[in-house]
Formats: sequence, C-alpha cells, structure tokens
Amino acid sequence: MNSNYPQYDQADTIQKIINESEHIVVIQADNPDADSLASALALEDILENAGKKVTLYCGIDISQYLHYIPGTDRVVKDLPNNFDSAILVDCSSINLLEQLEKTNSIGALRTRPFIILDHHEIDNTITINNTAIIDSDAVATGELIYLLAQHLNWQISESAASLLTTSILADSLGFSTEKTSARPLRVVADLIDRGANLAKLDEIRRRSMSKPIDIITYKGKLLQRIDYFLDNQLAMIDIPWEETQRFSPHYNPAVLVLEELRFAREIKLGIVLKTYPDGRITGKLRSNYGSTIAGKLAEHFGGGGHPSASGFKTKDYNLENIKKEIIKVANQLIIEESKV
Repeated sequence: MNSNYPQYDQADTIQKIINESEHIVVIQADNPDADSLASALALEDILENAGKKVTLYCGIDISQYLHYIPGTDRVVKDLPNNFDSAILVDCSSINLLEQLEKTNSIGALRTRPFIILDHHEIDNTITINNTAIIDSDAVATGELIYLLAQHLNWQISESAASLLTTSILADSLGFSTEKTSARPLRVVADLIDRGANLAKLDEIRRRSMSKPIDIITYKGKLLQRIDYFLDNQLAMIDIPWEETQRFSPHYNPAVLVLEELRFAREIKLGIVLKTYPDGRITGKLRSNYGSTIAGKLAEHFGGGGHPSASGFKTKDYNLENIKKEIIKVANQLIIEESKV
C-alpha cells in the first residue's frame, strides 16, 4: 500500500487469513452504531462476493432506529459453532464485548485467526491474539474498509458502495465533524461512481428518524430531567434500567437527548448515564463546538471513542459518586481547554 498509510501494512496478512477461511464471522461490539452496522454489512457483501460464507454477529439486538440500513435482520446474537476466522469491526476494546464474555464465546475466538478493523483513537485492548488495522485518521470504519479493499483489489458492488457511504455519512455527521478530511470526500466520490446514491441514502436516513408518538412524549420528559452544571457548560441526565428496557428496542434514549444537546448554545459537554441491575453504569458523551472534552472524560473512566463523541462503562462507582466525579473532572478539562 501507499507508504502514506503505514497502518495498512497488515493488509496482506489479512488477505492470507481470508483466503484460508471458508466461513468468516463479522463481529460488532455490544453498542453498535450506524458506522458499525453498515461496515459489517458492507464487509459481508464484499466477502460473499469473494465466495466466502459470512455470519454477522452482535451480542445485543440491533436498535430499531438502525433498521433503515438494509440487512439488519441478518445479524444474529449467537456465535456459530463452526467458523474459520473472525473480523471485529469498529471496535478494539474488550470492554465492549461483554456478551461474548458472558456466554464464554471468547474462548472460541482465541483458537482462530482474529482480525480487528477500527478507527477509534484508543489502545487495542482485545485480549485475543489478533491482526489489527487501526486507522485513527479514518472518519469511519467504512472508510478504512474501502481503503483496505482498494489495496487488496476487493470488488465493491453497488450495494457495498451504498453501505460504506452510509457508514461514512453516519460517523462524520454528514461530513461536518472536525475529523473530516479530504480523504473521505474522495472515497465517497468514488463510491458514488460505483452506484451509491447520496440523495436516496439521505432520504432513507431521514425517514428512519421519524418517531412514534410515545417516543416523542418520552423525549419531552427526558429533556425536562436534564441537570445543568458548571454555568450550564455541562448537561447530564441518568436513565434507569426500566426505561432502557422499555424504549431501547424502539429508539436509543441516549440518542434522543444527545441529538438535542448538540445544538445547545452554552453547553460544551452532554452526558447520558444509564444504570443497570448488575451495578454497571454506562456513559455516552458528546462535546460541542470543536471541544475534545468528551474523549478525555471517557478515558478517565476507562472508555474511549472520538474526541467529541465517546463512551465508557464502569462498575467502580454508584450513580451519586460518578456524577460528582464527572463534574470535578469536566470542570478541570473545561478550564484546561479554555487556556489553549
């Protein structure tokens, strides 16, 4: 590959693994987003066109709000008994594969070639011997898969082109994030030449954003429960397990809140905390106006992601204590950022 992309030096090793595999499992983390799902589906298309059998795996049900992406119904929650290799997309953190650990399926992955394709700016913590391409310059895993396909001469069908475009548009928020460079624009231009229809994809995405009345009503109640700290620079809300159980199959409650906080004038950081019966707390973070506070705060709690969009999960705090810690650390990060 072009020497400008040394992170793709493992490409030939990946091709060898794929050549020697008949059945490949494509794995997503337990919190898949549109980039994760579309990347997995695009990889399925590419590999099946190369004559491989592909199983798509995710440890949880795909949220209803992602069902606008065609092929969602092919994702299963049980790892097959027999397969030759596995590819993990859009993730390089063992903490995001909790369902695999709960079902003791991690052991099956340790005995087979394991590939990681990810673009997040966090250390690879997968405790399985793996071959990894982690391109933190890529705006989405879909961009990474396109570049890998170019190097390895993989065929990108019209369907795969549409899925890779969906991935890039999702994680770049329509080419609006700071991480968006000229490269993903050139990638999407080529994908359009291969059949991706931007207008159609955006129409499908917008239709998918329509919500039933009960979700609209719930969103209104959520917005009223937001707490504001640090002179309104920090907005935070916690969602109990009962609400997660009830509403997540239809729409992610965290997304309902964060999509509004992205447009708030004073708020630099929005956080949604979810509590679970086993004592686990997860956090989804978004920072506004070019701030990198979200990524740094997530790292403080052992998480990661993007500088302005990240997450974590922990059992080290109860709800009251983690809120106090968030306020303290966020205040420090805001002060430090204001000095730059």
